Amino acid sequence: MFYAIIQSDDTWILWAFLAGWAGISIYLEQKYEWASKISGAIIALVGAMLLANFNIIPTESPVYDTVWSYVVPLAIPLLLFQSNILKIWNESGRLLIIFLISSIGTVVGAIVGFFLLKDLIPELYKVVAMMTGSYIGGSVNLAALSARFETPGELISATVVADNLMMALYFLVLMVIPTIAFFRKRFRAPHQELVEQSSNKENKNQAASYWKGKEISLQDIGLAVGSAFALVAISFKLAEIFDKLIPTDGNFILTALNGIFGDNYLMLTTITLLSVTIFSRFFEKIRGAQEIGTYLIYIFFVVIGVPASIPVIIQNAPLLFVLVFVMVALNMFISFLFGKLFKFNLEEIILASNANIGGPTTAAAMAISKGWSKLVAPVLIVGTLGYVIGNYIGAAIGVWLGLF
Repeated sequence: MFYAIIQSDDTWILWAFLAGWAGISIYLEQKYEWASKISGAIIALVGAMLLANFNIIPTESPVYDTVWSYVVPLAIPLLLFQSNILKIWNESGRLLIIFLISSIGTVVGAIVGFFLLKDLIPELYKVVAMMTGSYIGGSVNLAALSARFETPGELISATVVADNLMMALYFLVLMVIPTIAFFRKRFRAPHQELVEQSSNKENKNQAASYWKGKEISLQDIGLAVGSAFALVAISFKLAEIFDKLIPTDGNFILTALNGIFGDNYLMLTTITLLSVTIFSRFFEKIRGAQEIGTYLIYIFFVVIGVPASIPVIIQNAPLLFVLVFVMVALNMFISFLFGKLFKFNLEEIILASNANIGGPTTAAAMAISKGWSKLVAPVLIVGTLGYVIGNYIGAAIGVWLGLF
């Protein structure tokens, strides 16, 4: 790891940066028209990426791990307090179809990338298996498949570095796409149009209009944060219990059940939606939950940009970066091609591709940052289900390509 001015154990300084830069990104987005057009999420991500690549902040730290382990889980229930489960069911069906089509893009990219580079990278089939699982599900699948194929540690580390940079760059691309005329002329974008219409009516930029001030009491903050902590605690404990109860000893059905009931994020989404539906009056009265949750997600965007270290890529993983680039490029191409053929909305295609490459948390974060609030819960559900199928598809690809 390269030397950085701020060290990985400078806990308070790093937290000050994460929280402060997230706040500055939100301020710029709502204050200036140029910042509103590129979005605060991109400002948060790019700022962190630049500081990491200029060796101001470290690319690895326990502080960043804390964001993944605690900040993101707390943000999810806060952002689902106003969700209508019946509407979510209707939206999830469409998203699931385009998500599965996007997964095919990942598989095609994996196969093409393997045959392009198999003579240049030893044991490439193991990396391709890992990344196929990761680019359908998430890092959970990468860890499981690396163990399944006994991938060497140094190969895993180099792959993760390449993956981090690729994801950061791809999220920037996906963020910008809704503002590009080429895509807007060829795809319907009803969610984006709704955000823009709301902004135009009030003669404000999109972010300032969407996040206009509202009355929030201390009681609201207490109930919102307290409920979020309770939902995370209950959900993660239930997932832990099911993970221990349901064995994964090679039985396909039991392994699938373990993946569904033993997954923290799927359980969290399920418990939150059930709670919000059953106790709708209680949750609907809580104000400020979306604002608090969104701020936490902006901290998450800062963390996404941190590991994208270009010097480390050049030193350790240039060919692996080519592999993940091929996989992401073909995922994007197939997602948009078939999304156009089957008349999916632009937002659905973007979020489905994001859920494949980055997982449900990054896709939900993108939906939040763009103001597509109705798609937050559906993409969380669909993206989390990717964890279940990712291991099977990745393992099958690895076994097959291992024959060559």
